[in-house]
Amino acid sequence: MRDRNGKIRFAIVGTGWRSLFYHRVARALPDEFEVCGVVARSENSAARVEEAWGVPTFRSLAELAASTAPDFAVVSVLKPVAPTVIAEAVSLGLPVLAETPPAPDVAGLLPLLRLVEGGAVIQVAEQYHLSPLLNAQLAIAGSGKLGTISQALVSQCHDYHGVSILRKALNAGFESPVITADSFEYPLVKGPSRGGEPQSERSVTARQITARLDFGDRLGVYDFASDQYWSWIRANRLLVRGDRGEIKDAELRYLKDFRTPMFSGIQRISAGEGGNLEGQFLRGLVAGDEWVYVNRYLPARLNDDEIAIATCLERMRDHLEGGPELYGLAEASQDLYLAQLIHAAADSGEKLRAERQPWAPPAGR
Repeated sequence: MRDRNGKIRFAIVGTGWRSLFYHRVARALPDEFEVCGVVARSENSAARVEEAWGVPTFRSLAELAASTAPDFAVVSVLKPVAPTVIAEAVSLGLPVLAETPPAPDVAGLLPLLRLVEGGAVIQVAEQYHLSPLLNAQLAIAGSGKLGTISQALVSQCHDYHGVSILRKALNAGFESPVITADSFEYPLVKGPSRGGEPQSERSVTARQITARLDFGDRLGVYDFASDQYWSWIRANRLLVRGDRGEIKDAELRYLKDFRTPMFSGIQRISAGEGGNLEGQFLRGLVAGDEWVYVNRYLPARLNDDEIAIATCLERMRDHLEGGPELYGLAEASQDLYLAQLIHAAADSGEKLRAERQPWAPPAGR
């Protein structure tokens, strides 16, 4: 699946903001990744990509596939058209790594699930659980150190992303929670945006949704507000609690035995600070005397989200070579379904019970 130089060669369908993460990863790690072509629908977007990234562009996926033979295609387009593009890639025999969400709603997911049932390889670039801090926090929660997990609160990523972290923290799989939710609007001074730093002070109305996902013996709380991603004054939060300990953001406390409480923090170890001359990169994360995350892409100068995207690309290659799924379509479908129920509960004020969906494996598995 890899070329003779060991590179992962992939194509990108789309030229929007999210697609740029893949270009940056490939440029920072040229010995490992190569963007072999981009499908750009307009002359302007094609010219922009070719000038900025030096990558050939094509007007159709069929033309790209015939000319470059990528290992797989990254589909990074608007969600209403994503299912059509994914289906086209499958028809051309291309494995697909789809940006989130792979469809706008459950109805759009079902045809894609039938493609997977027919043998198509469709994985989803759900990257948040692979970003360094969340990866370390979830690993600690799943290590047994906190005992039996009963609660999780996620306030750092929206909708299906937040649900993904909640499900992983609670090891909830495809279980069907009872959902209650409400919303609250409040003024917030706007921070930066995709276009850069604010040029003047401006207040916006943020809508915060808080939801409880009751799995019976475990409780998940989703709490997120619009404008939270870019806000300088709204911090990310994660709390996971078990009967023997908890992790709250970077703070870890647990029982070594019933008489011996232990306390430590997750420390970020980066090069390039103070008098360090190694470069500027994340080395990893340490909790107590243990490395809880090691960055294998150093010394590339990547932010945490780009590190997560690099991991997605690598795990997609591994899956194509017989390894486990990166993030299967069924997992992403469950995230989207529960996220839509959260919004429905917040809008209606009603208690809603999730139902088992067609993508879920048989009960008990």
